[in-house]
Amino acid sequence: MNIHTPELDRQPSREEAEAALAVLRRWAGKASDAEIAGLDSSVAYLIPGEGYPALSRAYPADFVVDEAYKDSLPDLQNGPASLIRGEKALIQHVGISNFRLPIRYRTRDNGEITLETSVTGTVSLEAEKKGINMSRIMRSFYAHAERDFSFAVIEHALEDYKRDLESFDARIQMRFSFPVKVGSLRSGLSGWQYYDIALELVDVAGVRKKIMHLDFVYSSTCPCSLELSEHARRTRGQLATPHSQRSVARISVEVKPGTRLWFEDLIDLAREAVPTETQVMVKREDEQAFAELNAANPIFVEDAARSFCQALKGDGRIGDFRIVASHQESLHSHDAVSVLTEGPTFAQDSLDPRLFQTLYHVG
Repeated sequence: MNIHTPELDRQPSREEAEAALAVLRRWAGKASDAEIAGLDSSVAYLIPGEGYPALSRAYPADFVVDEAYKDSLPDLQNGPASLIRGEKALIQHVGISNFRLPIRYRTRDNGEITLETSVTGTVSLEAEKKGINMSRIMRSFYAHAERDFSFAVIEHALEDYKRDLESFDARIQMRFSFPVKVGSLRSGLSGWQYYDIALELVDVAGVRKKIMHLDFVYSSTCPCSLELSEHARRTRGQLATPHSQRSVARISVEVKPGTRLWFEDLIDLAREAVPTETQVMVKREDEQAFAELNAANPIFVEDAARSFCQALKGDGRIGDFRIVASHQESLHSHDAVSVLTEGPTFAQDSLDPRLFQTLYHVG
């Protein structure tokens, strides 16, 4: 039979606690380290002048973590709202950036390719929550990366960590360099062209959007410079060359639900809109052909944006889109830029101050 003494259940007074502390300190002052550890290693904190017990400097390779020990570990990110520093405000996006791992992608010709992929994953954080366990985002990706492809990886990972982190909104983006073998203009050679592509899945209040981003690099010959050069040849017999420059368009498209837009499809759309894509393998006949191709397709940055727009609007798989173009001038010390959006997905009043600086193609 268990007998409960009322004295054991009552809250000790401060005087009793101080007396007990004095007794414990007197004992700890004469006890060995082994005796203290046998009782409770934290007793050493009570010894005046000690501060904390001597700590082992050897790595405990044989230490095994059990569930009880894991439960005892501090977890500040999941702490109470009282631990929040600053304003208790909703954070729209918090997570990780440039987490890298290999992801498999399908190609249009029914093949597959594994590419190193940079992942950015974020969720919304309610005003009363301290933080999130960011390792869950990475664990979700590892759980699906070996058996799923591209957008399927994103969808499953998003479902996992949106559920695990109890968040309303989430966003995942995967960036990679996608190789496509491209033929030369006249010599019959071919080489690998690499396209910077990003896939993005945005989930806001349960509504999901699939987005594809492509950086398309092309040559732009200035129509005005071309006409002026021809004028010099025609009226004065003066040799002159129009200026042209490497240019970049970042094309972002919403892929409509129930449709499939291959990476190669978006590349083809861009190439059809602006055919002066930079070349990979070039012999003299290819270089001459490229000069002729540029002369046949002179283009201002406004023309480029509208040409890409026309191509995108003509494809039924594409919903909202945005085109950001930068012609990195060889005539001026500045660049010519344009932004064209269609639909609310990409509409915004403010732009990242360094947006156009990210459009430089460094080879």
